Amino acid sequence: MLTTKSKTFYKQAIELIPGGVNSPVRAFKAVGGSPLFIKKAKSSRIYDVDGNEYIDYVLSWGPMILGHSHPLVVKALQAAIKNGTSYGAPTPLEIDLAKMVIKAYPSIEKIRMVNSGTEATMSAIRAARGFTKRDKIIKFEGCYHGHADGLLVKAGSGATTFGVPDSAGVPKSYAKNTITLPFNDIEAFKYIIQKEGKLIACVILEPVVGNIGCVLPKPGFLEILRRETEKYGIVLIFDEVMTGFRVSYGGAQAHYSIKPDMTCLGKVIGGGLPVGAYGGKKEIMSMIAPEGPVYQAGTLSGNPLAMTAGIETLKILSKKDIYEKLEKTMQHLEEGLKDVAKKAGAKTKFYRAGTMFCTYFTDTEVVDYKTAKTSDTEKFSRFFRGLLNQGINLAPSQFEAGFISTAHTKADINKTINAVYKTLRGL
Repeated sequence: MLTTKSKTFYKQAIELIPGGVNSPVRAFKAVGGSPLFIKKAKSSRIYDVDGNEYIDYVLSWGPMILGHSHPLVVKALQAAIKNGTSYGAPTPLEIDLAKMVIKAYPSIEKIRMVNSGTEATMSAIRAARGFTKRDKIIKFEGCYHGHADGLLVKAGSGATTFGVPDSAGVPKSYAKNTITLPFNDIEAFKYIIQKEGKLIACVILEPVVGNIGCVLPKPGFLEILRRETEKYGIVLIFDEVMTGFRVSYGGAQAHYSIKPDMTCLGKVIGGGLPVGAYGGKKEIMSMIAPEGPVYQAGTLSGNPLAMTAGIETLKILSKKDIYEKLEKTMQHLEEGLKDVAKKAGAKTKFYRAGTMFCTYFTDTEVVDYKTAKTSDTEKFSRFFRGLLNQGINLAPSQFEAGFISTAHTKADINKTINAVYKTLRGL
């Protein structure tokens, strides 16, 4: 494919923006070459500045569950923008979206809108510390909870891609309150809880880890976390920024029948616009200012455009047949990818949770950060480029999940399966 214009834009960007990108994971360093610059997106496809067309499985890193530029969402936004873009004051839209989210997530009794997943997780932890009057937190290796100080300790997402699990600029005195454990390691968790349970404010995790690919919880793992945290008065936080409305309409907590104390959600509740939210039990959320002593604020929180897009998105997602359609599409893709991998003799492991998925280039069962890192990243790089040249867009990292949308058609899936087979044979 010709990508002359993208390369030209990249040369300009790299002089003005660190690495030429405004988020590290968009860079192509892990797969070679330079990033594509996108001009527009519609339905299941994105189009770059050179006119190339791609079936998109990145979907703005998850939130475009209805596909790009859904006509009903676009229509609602066009109407909303005539009234203004931001007020810095409460609107009825915030109440409407809050009601919809709380209905979908019974564990959430009160909710606060913010502008990103990072804000949501950072604020949820602050609320948990204020509620418990404890300082220490537990997170799991490979779980990415945004770029707040103290959470960039063996993080996933771009940190894994670039091999920098610990960020420079984070004081050791701050990070010392973060205890990091292997995901799915029940014994390690029990040991730490028994030793330091009364000092721990919260346990935060992605119930399905989407920032080192797609790692599923072992049977009993989430149940033990719930039982032990209740025993020690520790706040259990599910970071469902990625899994929310993706694993199911009620997220991973509905799928696995686990009720956390707090939940963090991301841009899917804003139809892809900048938004996030955190919520949970009333007694914890009542700690948040102005009701309580835990300060958190945001000038653009509850932005009317994001609220409008979120309301329209959740209206569509709540329809009866939507998740049946998504499941059927995902099964088609899963069966097809497993079949062609077998035919091509490729050593791969495929995992999925609802509408998120990942193929690892390893014959080791992937259950945590360590086993995810056994994947052959050089082989993934060639796989990525082979698919890109056939018009299939994946995230430019082995350690990111892929996603489908309601806009992906049977023809899209068949084209993808055929492209994967051709690429795997070439490997």
